[in-house]
Amino acid sequence: MPLTSKTQKRRAWWTAMGASIVVLSDQASKWWAELTLSHNEYVPLISNIIGWRLIYNPGAAFGLGANSTWVLTIIAAIAVLVLVFFTLRTKNLRWAFGIACLLGGAASHLGDRLFRPPGFAQGHIVDFIDYGGFFVGNIADIFLVGGAVFMVLVSWFEKETPESKDEPPRQER
Repeated sequence: MPLTSKTQKRRAWWTAMGASIVVLSDQASKWWAELTLSHNEYVPLISNIIGWRLIYNPGAAFGLGANSTWVLTIIAAIAVLVLVFFTLRTKNLRWAFGIACLLGGAASHLGDRLFRPPGFAQGHIVDFIDYGGFFVGNIADIFLVGGAVFMVLVSWFEKETPESKDEPPRQER
């Protein structure tokens, strides 16, 4: 699918760069966590509200689907492909930002699933930010949730659709 305008190409490039920054920051933070933290030991940051706790999550959010890691790998791969498709189609800067957040988070999780132990397509996600014992997450999770919330807000408050933002107005006959 060719990109139709110079602006659209530029947005796709910036979306890819944004997603790359998310992947790099998530993977670097996981590297730090594995070097610094002991498995399952809680290190308080702000009392018991937020802290560090290194865990390896075979499932999705809250450990759901822990016995179906390969299914989660397929879902992550499909999500990345769909987001790349939207990256190539979006003409709206706000939507491009939201897509970059989602694409970076999904791509980083896919990388964990593909290349981390216990094996290919069954890798566990490295989680280390403990939210008061309610759940433990990582930087990619922050971008996934933040990107989704951002896109919902944009869709509520923006009058144009993602595809129509840069199109010239139609002339009435």
